[in-house]
Amino acid sequence: MFIRVLNKQERIIFMKYDKILLDHGSGGKISHHLTTDMLLPIFDNPILSQLNDGAIFELGGMRLAFSTDSFTVDPIFFPGGNIGDLAINGTVNDVAMCGGDPVYLSVGLIIEEGFSMTDLEKILNEMGTAAEIAGVTVVTGDTKVVPKGAVDKIFINTSGIGLIPSNVDIASHQAKPGDQIILSGTIADHGITILTRREGLSFESSLTSDTAPLNQMVKQMLAVGRGIHVLRDPTRGGVGTALNEVADKSNVGIKINETDIPLKKEVVAACELLGFDPLYLANEGKLLAFVSAEDTDAVLAAIRLSPYGKDAAVIGTVVEDHIGKVVVETRIGGMRIVDMLAGEQLPRIC
Repeated sequence: MFIRVLNKQERIIFMKYDKILLDHGSGGKISHHLTTDMLLPIFDNPILSQLNDGAIFELGGMRLAFSTDSFTVDPIFFPGGNIGDLAINGTVNDVAMCGGDPVYLSVGLIIEEGFSMTDLEKILNEMGTAAEIAGVTVVTGDTKVVPKGAVDKIFINTSGIGLIPSNVDIASHQAKPGDQIILSGTIADHGITILTRREGLSFESSLTSDTAPLNQMVKQMLAVGRGIHVLRDPTRGGVGTALNEVADKSNVGIKINETDIPLKKEVVAACELLGFDPLYLANEGKLLAFVSAEDTDAVLAAIRLSPYGKDAAVIGTVVEDHIGKVVVETRIGGMRIVDMLAGEQLPRIC
């Protein structure tokens, strides 16, 4: 995921921490602080400094997208998927958000001593199926086993590389005033699914994780619309954090409409009961597209042709006002600021 540059006050806030907290992995403000104040100064280079969902660069006359991600979700099995297909889909989607067509993946496994061989086989089989559905090939990997208690069951890292067509130019700093913001479907399905399974909560619903590969959807979008400026998959930190990142990176304002945001009734009920804002809950099979007004209808139609995009909707627009901020028009006609997620709303979500 891409990380925004901090202002001086935020850097001061970051420096007060002398130990790593769960919040540092949340995808929100504190997580951003760790990246920009510690990691980026050490590894800084022109490619990394773009801070997109993946690296975008040229090599041997080809434009490539390269991304890596680690997965520690708890529980490792959940309605709609498991840590295995989540890991494949997550990296496939990160490459696709760069405009790349993912081709090859690596898989790294860190397994706790005593972990069930049956469960490992289930996870690997799901990874194989997910790779086949996405049309990618796992070409290299690594396995480590650590003493019992050193990790919780199994952690997975996946990296992926893909080719970017010559006519595609997508990056997080390219949102423009007048762009329409398309959301590819209902939000917070994954976050609520993980929460209810982890905590043993019982709701009368068939809600499942939305984990899915979005590369074929993106390919169809790019085929019909040249005016796609930004693509983001709102995973950790949710839609609210992703929109803030784009507003900051593109130096624009963003306005969304609460009534236009697709939400399942079960998610609304769970969020109201538990006090969560669905804008900050993780998604694993949704994207945000910032598209020129003239291309919006064609791109929206292409998204809706995908089995993962039938609930797609335009949820807002890019504006010249309130630069770097996101505001939402509420159901009752008021306005409120949607800030970046501060800390960890729900740990180990992916």
